[in-house]
Amino acid sequence: MAAKHFQKPTEAELEILQILWQEGEQTVKQVNDKLSEKKDVGYTTTLKIMQIMFEKGLVAREAQGRSHIYTAAVDETITKQAMLDRLLETAFGGSAMNLVLQALGNCETSNNELEQIKKVIEEIEGKRK
Repeated sequence: MAAKHFQKPTEAELEILQILWQEGEQTVKQVNDKLSEKKDVGYTTTLKIMQIMFEKGLVAREAQGRSHIYTAAVDETITKQAMLDRLLETAFGGSAMNLVLQALGNCETSNNELEQIKKVIEEIEGKRK
């Protein structure tokens, strides 16, 4: 059986997926309430996006009374990896170094984050020996 084609989520779809990945199953109202904490978004807009996501296979839904309960139908790690792979190839010509330098140069990195980055580099170097 052929692998299913990766459906790249739009920015709005990714915001909804983040909520479903973090919170688990949710109704449209619950998702809309979470989205509304950060920006002004109408219930019908959220509903429409989630219906499209269902058609694309990004979410699953189960009828519960008069409403639907939605869950993420795509794995968070696999989705993020596929998106990163595409970004790495299209925007950075496949260069992980250019991606990392751009990311580190565009935001303030805490000392804790720098220590974690150093540990990852040491782990990678240790595997190559």
